Amino acid sequence: MSTESTPRRAGGFDIRLIIALLMGVYGLVLLVMGIGFTTEEELNRADGLNINLWAGIGMLIFTAVFVLWAKLRPLAVPPPADE
Repeated sequence: MSTESTPRRAGGFDIRLIIALLMGVYGLVLLVMGIGFTTEEELNRADGLNINLWAGIGMLIFTAVFVLWAKLRPLAVPPPADE
């Protein structure tokens, strides 16, 4: 039986980090697609806007905000209740 006074952290099981990982992967895919694989026809259909590039950048910014949030305000897991 341990008398732990400091709360444990959620660490890798924090849902914010899982969401950030998924958004980061999708953001990188869109960024690569926007930089290297966008054709003139696709740009013309989107009124000259490279939407894959901008969506990828937005998702990577979202990822950075979520990771920063998880690091600055970590979740505290309460200690188990003694029976």
